Amino acid sequence: MEMAGAAALVTGGGSGLGAATAAALAAAGAKVCVFDLNAEAAQAVAARIGGVAAAGDVADAAAVAAALDAAAPLGPLRLAVSCAGIAPPARVVGRQGPHDLALFEKVLRVNLTGTFNVMRLAAERMQANDATSPDGERGVIVNTASIAGYEGQVGQCAYAASKAGVIGLTLPAARELAKTGIRVVTIAPGLMETPMLAGLPEPAREALVKLTLFPHRLGLAEDYARLVLAICGNPMLNGETIRLDGALRLPPA
Repeated sequence: MEMAGAAALVTGGGSGLGAATAAALAAAGAKVCVFDLNAEAAQAVAARIGGVAAAGDVADAAAVAAALDAAAPLGPLRLAVSCAGIAPPARVVGRQGPHDLALFEKVLRVNLTGTFNVMRLAAERMQANDATSPDGERGVIVNTASIAGYEGQVGQCAYAASKAGVIGLTLPAARELAKTGIRVVTIAPGLMETPMLAGLPEPAREALVKLTLFPHRLGLAEDYARLVLAICGNPMLNGETIRLDGALRLPPA
């Protein structure tokens, strides 16, 4: 998928993985719509990369449709990257009692329903594109799971379930959208240097780094962004979830 002159939507684009991805895509020649729940953060990133901003909830159909409308003047929508997500820790049964059901549902709504919502609405727009290659490619959808979707830790039931759902929808979505030349690929990051981990005390951060193999560090948002570009550039990557974790396997706790 050639990014020069194409439009891209990046959710969660106001910070972390999304902000790095938006910047990398802009550097590759794409025109990016930065979508985030935080309107100020989205606007700041968009201004920095020469894109446009949109704000809202990824699980809200009208908000995502409005973001896609904002991206439309930039060019044909060729790429949608879903980076929006939340990861509040909670045990199935903790000191305060059983896991709050509303919190569980919220995590699923943002991480899984939100990802599906973006995918379905972006795919509808992409199907109207002209093919860009002899293969008939019209668009690429990149979703974000987590290695927690494979080996979730204690306190991650909601997060792990939501990310396992993203992994599970990857292949059937790719199979369905293949007929219109749209690829679907998921990235499952490991321990990443993102705002989700930024608030941890230094001893906790050091403990996380000790878990890593090679490279012996937390992953960087730029590592994720480079993989998005690689996915865009390789048409044989489709229907797969790629672990971006330096061979890390999470322990139980």
